[in-house]
Formats: sequence, structure tokens, C-alpha cells
Amino acid sequence: MADDYRIEHDSMGEMRVPADALWGAQTQRSYENFRIGTETQPEGIIRAFALLKKAAAQANVELGVLDGSVGSLIAQACDEVYAGTWDAEFPLKVWQTGSGTQSNMNVNEVVATRANQLAAEQGVALARPVHPNDDVNHSQSSNDTFPTAMHIAAVVAVKEQLIPAAQQLVATFERLERENEGVVKSGRTHLQDAVPISFSQEISGWRGLVECGVEMLEASLAPLCRLALGGTAVGTGLNAPEGFDTLVASKLADLTGRPFVTDPNKFHALTSKDALVFSHGAIKALAANMMKIANDVRWLASGPRLGLGEIRIPENEPGSSIMPGKVNPTQCEAVTMVAVQVMGNDAVVGIAASQGNFELNVFMPVIAYNYLQSVRLLADAIRSFDEHCACGIVADRERMHDNLHNSLMLVTCLNPHIGYENAARVAHKAFDEGISLREACVGLGYLSEERFDEVFHPEEMV
Repeated sequence: MADDYRIEHDSMGEMRVPADALWGAQTQRSYENFRIGTETQPEGIIRAFALLKKAAAQANVELGVLDGSVGSLIAQACDEVYAGTWDAEFPLKVWQTGSGTQSNMNVNEVVATRANQLAAEQGVALARPVHPNDDVNHSQSSNDTFPTAMHIAAVVAVKEQLIPAAQQLVATFERLERENEGVVKSGRTHLQDAVPISFSQEISGWRGLVECGVEMLEASLAPLCRLALGGTAVGTGLNAPEGFDTLVASKLADLTGRPFVTDPNKFHALTSKDALVFSHGAIKALAANMMKIANDVRWLASGPRLGLGEIRIPENEPGSSIMPGKVNPTQCEAVTMVAVQVMGNDAVVGIAASQGNFELNVFMPVIAYNYLQSVRLLADAIRSFDEHCACGIVADRERMHDNLHNSLMLVTCLNPHIGYENAARVAHKAFDEGISLREACVGLGYLSEERFDEVFHPEEMV
């Protein structure tokens, strides 16, 4: 029916657009031409675009190149987009032009249409309707807005999602350290028995893995705070007024509370995605550390009778459809799956970033999608692991004590008294004959029973 659509036009001609859609012809062309997959532009990119379009409009007004009423309407429309009011108006796929031009235009068209609606609602008289290119995209190009949106979205996601989740897990580990002070257990290297360690020391290692991950994430944010906006098409800043880049970066800093600045080298900013590669490397490092923690926890909780069984973790759901009573370390498994997804995403980000040709990288949407997916998945996985597993870790102190005193590696404390080679003979004799280290050492004549008892104190070996 004719009422189901309206006619919009762009530089290539007319297009039928759904009657109630806020987008225009260019968005519709992309929607029809790229029916690839189900992945749409991440919410973080749309929110970041809303911020930068608002900041750009305000800067353009201050610099005298945009009417104040138009700038105000654009800012109001951007606020609505940022609030999520119009999420359904951004249907475009990740798999589109590599510059993200069509998503930039999607935002431009939605903001322009909504600005015109606001003008009508508020009785604002305009010399002409707000235009997506001439007004919303004023002083900008897709080639500098999309990389800017990527950096804004990345910084916001890391600071507001991933780092807080990691810090909460650190707090959980700090509590577990305090609760398990003085509990001594066998250490393990190469999946084999090793010298003793306190459980609080082992937990402190987990805490350090997360804390160091956070430190690396924080270190990776400074390059992301340098923005490409102001470079326009190829880095020269064509059609952008002098001072636009600095002013809009300052406004973005004010809007977000993050230390955004303009990139002093726009030619680098447009073509290179090294800041995202560097930052995603920090995300991958944290994912790798979370893989290690999750594996440690599920090994230590293995059993309940035939594994290590040195800790108990929360039993959240039945683990088998055939074996009654079976409970599995499912939170650990979720973390490890997310970790390998992040590692795969890192390969995509790195390869895509290497494909910048001349003055532009044309793999930007896939970089943004993978980066933000990694942040979201890892943050969610850490929060879930903390809430449903780490918070409920309980040491089986009796099992730890028994395993510790059954460990042949306690023989290490005899090295200073009988020498490495003699201590090795003690360990082998104890293992081969199924006897205690005490019996083996005394039997070989290396120490008397009294002297052995004087020097053999496993709990003091930590």
C-alpha cells in the first residue's frame, strides 16, 4: 500500500522508505544492499555517534558555521539517540562499507529527521529543513567520524563495563585471601606435586592476574583518547573550520568525563587502527588470565571424590541429563569459552588493522564489532564468574592437609640437611614402596627419627 512507505531522495535519486522510519534514502540503500548476517552496528557505536554529532553541532555553532537553532535541535535529537529512544532506527549490518559511511549517514538521517520533528513540535521556524549532510554532518566526513566513534565507544566500554567487573572480582579474591590466611596446601607445577603454598598465596596469584589485567587496560586507553575528528576525508581537514578539531574534542571530554583530545596527526588517525589493536591486546591478556583462573578453580574443585577436591564451589544447576547428582564447574566453562572468543576476536582486529591502504582503513566496522563484543562478553563473564562461583569458593581444609602431608615434594625441605641427590633417593624409595618420607629417610640412614622430626615442618615451608 502507498501508505506503507514514503519517497526520500539522495544524490543517486529516489528511494522508498518505510513511512514511519526516521532514516532516509542512504540508510535504505544500505539496508537493501547488504543483507549479510544478523550482526548490526553495536549499541556502543550508535551512542558514541550521538555524542560526537552533538559535540560537532555545538562546535560548529560556536565557530559560526551553523545556525544556533539548528545546532540546538541537532543536540536535542542526539540526546534522544544517546538515551536509546530510537534504537530501532539503526538497522544496518556490520558487513557494509569498510569506512562505516552508511552507518554515519544512518545517524545523520535519523538525527536530521528527528530535529525537524522537534522544530515542528516546538514551533521553531527554520529557513530550511535540517539536512543530514549539510547540517548534521557539517565539518565532518565518515572517514573521521567512524574512527572517532570507535575510540569513544572503546574507552567508554572499557571504563564502564570491563574495569568495574574486574575490580569487583579483585575484591572477592581479597576477601578470600583474608578468610584463608594460614591454610597451607600442596603447590603444583607441571600438573605435578610441588612444594607447599598457602591457599591465600595461591588466591593472591589469581588476584594479581586480574589486577595486572586492569593495569594494562588502563595503560591502553591513552592512545584511544586521541580522536580523528577534524581530519575529514583524507586527514587534511578539508571543509572543517580552523579549531574545529580541538573544540569538538574538548566538548566530547566534557560530555563523557574522559580525557579526549584531538589527534595531532590526522593522517595517522584515519588510516591506522593501532590504538585499538593495542587496547584489544590488553583485553586478550585479561582473557588469558581469566582462562588460567577458571582452569585452576575447576581443577581444584574436581571430583567430588576422584579429583583434587581441595575446594568446593557453588552448585548452581544439575550437570547431566543422565547422571543423577552430577554438578559441573559451568561458570568456569563459560569463562574459558569467552576467553577463546576474545582470542579469536584479537586475530580479527589485528588482521583488519593491518589493511589500511593509503589514507584510510576500510575494515572499521568489523574492528569495532569485535572489540566491543570482546569487552561485553568478558565483562559479563567476569561478573557471572564472580557472582556465581568465586564468591562461594570454600577451602576443604581437611583435604588440603591430607594432600599436603601425602606429597613427596615435601622432601625438598631435607635438601639442606642430606643434599639434593639423597633427598631424591628418599622420594623414590617412599614412592616405590608406598611408605612415608620419614620411613624412607630413616631407612636409608640419612637422618634419625628425632632429627627428621626436628627439620620436617611442611607448614613452615611457605
